Amino acid sequence: MNNKTSWIDELKEKRMAYGLSQNKLAVASGITRQYLSDIENEKAIPTEQVKTALLDSLERFNPDNPLEMLFDYVRIRFPADNVEIIIEEILHLNIDYMIHEDFGYYSYPEHYRFGDIMIMASYDMTKGVLLELKGKGCRQYENFLLAQHRSWYDFFTDCLEVNGVFKRLDLAINDKVGILDIPELARKSEQEECISVFRTFKNYRSGELVHRDEKSDMGNTLYIGSLKSEVYFCVYEKDYEQFIKNDIPLEDAEVKNRFEIRLKNDRATHAIQDLLAHRNAEKTAFEIINRYIRFADKDITKRRSQWQTSECWEWFIGKNRGELRLTTKPEPYSYERTLNWLRHQVAPTLKVASILDVLNETDIIPSMIRDANLTEKHEKLIEQQNLAVENVIV
Repeated sequence: MNNKTSWIDELKEKRMAYGLSQNKLAVASGITRQYLSDIENEKAIPTEQVKTALLDSLERFNPDNPLEMLFDYVRIRFPADNVEIIIEEILHLNIDYMIHEDFGYYSYPEHYRFGDIMIMASYDMTKGVLLELKGKGCRQYENFLLAQHRSWYDFFTDCLEVNGVFKRLDLAINDKVGILDIPELARKSEQEECISVFRTFKNYRSGELVHRDEKSDMGNTLYIGSLKSEVYFCVYEKDYEQFIKNDIPLEDAEVKNRFEIRLKNDRATHAIQDLLAHRNAEKTAFEIINRYIRFADKDITKRRSQWQTSECWEWFIGKNRGELRLTTKPEPYSYERTLNWLRHQVAPTLKVASILDVLNETDIIPSMIRDANLTEKHEKLIEQQNLAVENVIV
């Protein structure tokens, strides 16, 4: 089988596996159905441009969608002074297995945590109880939601029923194939090809491109909107972030780019209400995006509002692609972060000391480990790592 027929066979097999008609794929690729039929039957030889358009369009209909959406930050304040009720009746977690610390964040005097699930507590009703789930915390809590047979929708409904106030909500859209060209979006912002309701060019419309040599852990990053406002967007190279943090080669990264919708206070509350009303995360997310920004191609013969939407942006916001669903990526709590810290910060020094032990015929390192006293916090960490998820939920 030569290369010409092999790619055609792959095209036909994938199209049928995806449940995609010739007409739908042809329209998405900008050709006629008859031309696609001729290509599949080897009656026509497409140009490289048409071949690329077909293969790219085909992947947009992949049931394992190249775009996925998930919650990446949740912060909720509860008007309560009993932290145990929030942990056990809203989070459905056993407080006995949580680590308690006599300090907190955001001026809270104490907090409880299980991995990256953080609950700040105060006996001051004006402060209440504050739940904070950053990225890792969301993934870890999804592991518990799965065991509880609950969804995010169920959890958010429970929060609203006890008058929980949403302080922040981040919706993350993962681009797994590199559809979003971040430097190009930044260029369009600078050229005023980002049509936006944000009022000032400097702080909102143009965004800010952070180059790799300026912020090494995030790659190219584009901020659209003021970081102080109740809604703004952040687009960054997720693969480069994973390369820096976890040493994952760029070509092996599951996610290439990420588009984050960051909402605070009233904007977060409105988004939650819309999510619960429609149970359609794509609708909620892209209504927010479309309300604030649109990337277009400049046309000096027309007014900016009439410029045609850029092709890649049209696809991103929904044209000729599969439905974008809310996904979860449950992860059990692990101490991988601690191991990474040991690996990079402690292990080299420990290796030197171990070599010196051998050279000097001493056992300083084994003695230090043997004689080390574990605090209650350390004992609790060991307990958390050995608990079955069923034991933690209530």
